[in-house]
Order: sequence, then C-alpha cells, then structure tokens
Amino acid sequence: MQLNIPTLLTLFRIIIMPCFIYTYYLPFKWAPIICTLIFILAALTDWFDGLLARRWRQTTRFGAFLDPVADKVMITIALVLVTEYFHSWWITLPVVSIIVREIIISALREWMAKIRKHNKVAVTWISKTKTTFQMFAVVTLLWRPDDMVAGIGIAALYIAAVLTFWSMLQYFYVSRHDLFKN
Repeated sequence: MQLNIPTLLTLFRIIIMPCFIYTYYLPFKWAPIICTLIFILAALTDWFDGLLARRWRQTTRFGAFLDPVADKVMITIALVLVTEYFHSWWITLPVVSIIVREIIISALREWMAKIRKHNKVAVTWISKTKTTFQMFAVVTLLWRPDDMVAGIGIAALYIAAVLTFWSMLQYFYVSRHDLFKN
C-alpha cells in the first residue's frame, strides 16, 4: 500500500471524526462553532484529496476505495448528530432518506462493478449538487447561531433530500437493463 498526501488526507478525515463527535457534545457555548469548523476542515480535505490525487497523478486503489467510505462516514455521522439535536420528524425524515440512498447507491455501485458496468453509475452533476447542498445544510445545522440560519439549513437539507431521490432514480434508470435482466 502506497501512502501519499491525498490518501493521508482521506485517512485524516476518518481519524478526525471522533474529535468531531466529542466536540459536538461539549457543554460549552463555543462547541457548535468548533464542531462546525472541524466538519468544514474534514470537508475541505475531501475536496483537496481528489484534486491532488488527480493533479499529481497519485491515485491509488486504496485511495479510490477509502475516499467514498470516508465521505459517507463523515456525512452520516454529521447527519445523525443534527437529527439528535433537532429531535423532530421533519429533520429525521430527510436525514434518513439521505442515509438510505447512500446505502442503496453504494450497493448498486458495488453490484455494477461486480458485473463490470461500474461506468454506468459514475458520479453525476446531480450527485455533486446534492453533496453541495448536504454539506451546506450540515454546516448551518451544526453551527445554528440563530433561527434564521437553522431555517436556511433545513431548507438546504430538504433540497438535498430531493436531489438525493432524483439522483437515485437517475442511477436506477441508467442501470435498469442490468438490474432487471433475467
């Protein structure tokens, strides 16, 4: 296994998650902003690891495997913490939809790779837009300095949930012939 800077950034994203969780539960007034800053740092490493791996031609199999795992771990933990804080169905519903979609699409990608059709379920612009709205929603809902920011975060969370459903349907549409073949 070759460890390079992009892979180390991905590993850092996983390693920082316990610190993120711990900070979330600190009983201090400044805990939400510190927790949010840790999440932003982790999100930035997600952007940089892919950029550097491509630019420096340092893509590895291990990195290609670990990056989406780190992304899903990071966003799932953040969404669960947001759900716990708000403790309401109108937050739980979009969060569960997003998490379930991630599990379904991960399974679909794994299966499509198994039948050597993984290129059909490549990341789309809808998925990238969904991720942007998810990240924005998580940042605002972790920080939540006032009701207006929380409201903007909730709206972004619902937009992300709609895009989540749309992208899932798109992935199923492009893989329908392989999924439903006898």
